[in-house]
Amino acid sequence: MGRDTPLRFADNGAHGVTAPYQRVLEGKSEILRFAQNDNVVAASTFQRFNALTTMIDPELLLQGYRLGVFPMAMEDDSIEWFSPDPRAILPLEDFHVPHALGRLLRRRVFETTIDKAFSKAIAACAKREDTWINRDIIESYTRLHELGHAHSVEAWNEGRLAGGLYGVAVGGAFFGESMFHRVTDASKIALAALVKHLRDRKFVLLDTQWLTPHLQQFGGIEISRNHYLRLLRRAVELPRKFL
Repeated sequence: MGRDTPLRFADNGAHGVTAPYQRVLEGKSEILRFAQNDNVVAASTFQRFNALTTMIDPELLLQGYRLGVFPMAMEDDSIEWFSPDPRAILPLEDFHVPHALGRLLRRRVFETTIDKAFSKAIAACAKREDTWINRDIIESYTRLHELGHAHSVEAWNEGRLAGGLYGVAVGGAFFGESMFHRVTDASKIALAALVKHLRDRKFVLLDTQWLTPHLQQFGGIEISRNHYLRLLRRAVELPRKFL
């Protein structure tokens, strides 16, 4: 279980972290289960996808997030579902802006936008040596974006896409999926813009799945899966709009 986990909501210059994948779905079709200590709690019925999959049904994706699970593409291009324990979040009210990033924000070197270049952002996130974003993931989240549930934040420098991120919004929760940079610190600028936007929209949960040193510098923390699920249930029921 101690292999390098491909990073999700982390910069494309970061390295994998040693952590268990903690699959929550096995077999062709069965009840999705959360392992809670020695207990197994049935949550919902999901179908396992294989390399022939072209797109994950949007409602299946959204229901997964509501239940605290998310998909990743494996080395053979199959899609597996995961629910880490502990789970990483970035508390919105405790978001820490490092001094160097604060100076960069004040200099206004980058311009930030929302949903201006979703396709370019997710494609850039996929361009890393150890990636969990394959063609099916790109098609699935692009469709979710077209339906108004997946969003991107872009950072621009001199008119060129310098960095950014994308994720999924459900109720008052935002699930960070991945980020990238082409210019140093551009992804950090995009993250700061995302946090400000979520605060302004009164979101209450920013899920980052796994904790990395990249996220720790901004105040990222780990909590138990049980604690996370309690926060999640409250967050997804809130009447919030990302845009």
